Amino acid sequence: MTIETSAADLSARLQFALDAARQAGEFIMSYYQSPELSVDRKRDASPVTEADRGAEQLIRKLLADRYPNDAILGEEFGESSGTSGWRWVLDPVDGTKSFIHGVPLFGTLIGVEQEGRPVAGVCRLPALQEVIYGADGQGAWWQVANRDPRRAKVSDVSDLSQATFSTTTIQGWKRVGRQAAFERITGTAAISRGWGDCYGHALAATGRVDVMVDPLLNPWDCAAFVPILKEAGGSFVDFKGVETIYSGNGLSVNAGLKDALLEILSCDDCC
Repeated sequence: MTIETSAADLSARLQFALDAARQAGEFIMSYYQSPELSVDRKRDASPVTEADRGAEQLIRKLLADRYPNDAILGEEFGESSGTSGWRWVLDPVDGTKSFIHGVPLFGTLIGVEQEGRPVAGVCRLPALQEVIYGADGQGAWWQVANRDPRRAKVSDVSDLSQATFSTTTIQGWKRVGRQAAFERITGTAAISRGWGDCYGHALAATGRVDVMVDPLLNPWDCAAFVPILKEAGGSFVDFKGVETIYSGNGLSVNAGLKDALLEILSCDDCC
């Protein structure tokens, strides 16, 4: 495969992901704030709805028609193998708890991997009419409603005492033994907020918060954000500073705050 063909394939998959996320978002919104919405519980007691399952099935059907040889990893229906070297990582409704409570801070995440490396990602926030997306070498972009897309850029704040910090779950910090780190960050940061799940990472990628930290993550929660943050001038890494979606934790952060945050988060003795 030539470099040109690879770049063309990546661009085509990014455009496919954007359209698939749009269609999934339209489907999800048909259930949003519906009094008839039913909520089930998975084995881990986390909530799941018809919107979660149906949106993933919709994306999988689109993929089967367009890219039948690509692998898929999805939150609701697991993994299917492929032979092309490409894999799609799907979270149909990231922020299901927000969704079922009628809070608009949820989104559809589609990550694209090539030979195991995240190379493109889309985060669509259907209730907010926003989409943040990016691909290796093609930039990161942010579109609101029908306005023209603009470059997505992380902030340039370099002092934690001037930073806005966001996280998803306060209880999760205690569960993984990082309560001291949480308290140190919140005790230092200028502003701390619970703008969680994919919305928090989208805020970091667009410079609206300076760092978003999740002490508990699955691969489908973050695969889309690795290339988005990189192309926006920041990083998505785990608590040890490794660019990976498999550590069970992670942060989206700008360049100026990365080292300070990792010093706090990687300190096992003080956490």
